[in-house]
Amino acid sequence: MRVKKGIEEIRNLFDLNGKVALVTGGSGALGKAVSIGLAAYGVDVVVCGLEMPLLEEVSDEIQEMGRKALPIFCDITDPDNVDQTVSRTLDEFGKIDILFNGAGIAHRQPSVEMPIEDWEKVMDVNVRGTLLCSRAVAGEMIKQGGGGNIITVGSVRGFQAHEGGYSAYGTSKAAVHYLTKQLAFEWAKYKIRVNCIAPCIFWSPLTEPILSDEESYRGYMARIPIGRAAEPEDFVGVTIFLASDASEMVTGHVLSVDGGTVGG
Repeated sequence: MRVKKGIEEIRNLFDLNGKVALVTGGSGALGKAVSIGLAAYGVDVVVCGLEMPLLEEVSDEIQEMGRKALPIFCDITDPDNVDQTVSRTLDEFGKIDILFNGAGIAHRQPSVEMPIEDWEKVMDVNVRGTLLCSRAVAGEMIKQGGGGNIITVGSVRGFQAHEGGYSAYGTSKAAVHYLTKQLAFEWAKYKIRVNCIAPCIFWSPLTEPILSDEESYRGYMARIPIGRAAEPEDFVGVTIFLASDASEMVTGHVLSVDGGTVGG
């Protein structure tokens, strides 16, 4: 059966008013930008992460915008902690419409020198943490009657190798890309869409040492056709798209937001 949208539905494709989002890594540069961006579009936001003072700052900023916000400490590698975070979100807001998996870590070191414990930590946070959060939220979305949007965060390094010692990080992000497709396939019958944003390198406290070094910066920019590193705010628009009805037929997709990096 064909379903055609009326003009009002088309006008409201990006309307997120009244939605509730859970954002992991909410104290980081990406998580903060996305949290504030979602709030600007009418979303109430639960920001979770490991640094409560920073989470509280983000929460305060969102509330000053006239939206509800709640900061929660959450270790995404701990299943019990994840379940508690989801339960508290439901207690406070009654539902979860959007999950943004913004938490992640990077460890750059040549493969032969990297302690296996560091490799395992990157996998634990980036892959295990994404799975734990996604399935906990999806379970509640199913109980709510289905529907909802889950957004994961991959990377251009999940597509392309790099001389900067990305064996752990790149492998973890390639795994996130596949996990996104698998979860999208499994949960499509519940009208839960799962998509991935794959950024190029962007400015943050973690990348400041790399991007502030002139030689290093030139090396990275040589692989980004648009000629600049991304800013955290560059990922807000695509998040709104993936979280809204504007992307109703998009699921299992890895969307590169990389200035053309994977195009050449």
